[in-house]
Amino acid sequence: MKRRFFLKSIAAGVYAFTHLSLLEAALPKMKITRVRAYAPTNPNPLFNQADTVVTIETDAGITGIGEGGFPDALKQCAGRLIGQDPQHIERLWQDMSRSFFYPPGREREHALGALDLALWDIKGKVLKLPVHEILGGMARNYCECYNTGGIIPGIKPGTSVKDRAAATIAAGYRAFRMGAADTPANTTFNTHQKVNQLYEECVQAREGVGKDGDFCIDFHQRFDLSDAIRGCDLIESLAPLFVEDPVRAEAFGEDLPRLRKLVKVPIAAGEEWGNRWDFNPLVENHDIDYVRATLPNVGGITEMMKIAAICETHFVGIVPHFTGPIATAALVNSLGTFSGPLLMEYGFEGKELSHVPVSLDFKSGKLYPNDRPGLGVELDMSKLTPILEVTKYDTNRAQTYFRPDGSITNW
Repeated sequence: MKRRFFLKSIAAGVYAFTHLSLLEAALPKMKITRVRAYAPTNPNPLFNQADTVVTIETDAGITGIGEGGFPDALKQCAGRLIGQDPQHIERLWQDMSRSFFYPPGREREHALGALDLALWDIKGKVLKLPVHEILGGMARNYCECYNTGGIIPGIKPGTSVKDRAAATIAAGYRAFRMGAADTPANTTFNTHQKVNQLYEECVQAREGVGKDGDFCIDFHQRFDLSDAIRGCDLIESLAPLFVEDPVRAEAFGEDLPRLRKLVKVPIAAGEEWGNRWDFNPLVENHDIDYVRATLPNVGGITEMMKIAAICETHFVGIVPHFTGPIATAALVNSLGTFSGPLLMEYGFEGKELSHVPVSLDFKSGKLYPNDRPGLGVELDMSKLTPILEVTKYDTNRAQTYFRPDGSITNW
């Protein structure tokens, strides 16, 4: 028995040593040499939903791809990366977040998150693994989706809510999503009247998805607390999967806890708001049932996984908001590993993504993981317009402080 144990120990040691040696060989020292940003064809004009394409180039010939941010904020964050090893993702995240006098606001977190996606893409390409494998592997076979606009190919404008809901479920989506009495922008929105309208439309949605189907409704932060309470109470018997952003984001910390005590419908919130410190009290106190965190806006995959850990701790689900196709690929790779309830937002069915010919594996209302290294995204550079290039390390007004062990602390 001792001899057998000894031989097994030797074999295990050889395997561990060989595995470690291979891993070290797969992680060559490298430096970031250049960060670029590109505008896709017909870029999204919404400031914090930017589909700007970012690339991080290295002296090892490996380039990471990310998405999000606008040039001014990207330039500041990218300047902290030049000359650094891209594989120290957490350290670089802390540096970009903490190295300036003011803590990052939403615009800089958005840019930081875009670059974080590219750093994870590099990590996967170095290891020749998809990011979801690096994060521990998929916890699900696929990611269920709802269609963000409630419109799928073949559905004509003006089609009733009932028919749109039925067609969405028939197309394989987990849920039909609708706005709360949607009204064109720059027109009058009478909230009291719209509450009555949303009830009538939710009745149609329930009929369309059927007794056991799911629908969700986005209040778009357009209602004050009193109207949000009334709207939630009116549709409670129709059993929506969730009500999204029922009150203004500025009032989340105050009004969502109040709303939670007064209504029984599930609540989702946060697409325009939040990092882990913002979400934590709402999740810990179960003031929301689903976090609507956005990639890259929360700060990228690095931050998203910390939010996911908070949600898992308190049994709160995640319905992440989407921005562009690269960020959506990153969501599959990151939140596909989350063990809790997950529903993905999808808005690209029937749309041409010419600048990312390889990006998403979508079929019948579901997003699937793949085995391509990194985020699994490839670019067609002929469809992109350069808008930013950073090649110099930026020390302008940036000062970093370190603890005795070398970790980064606040400025």
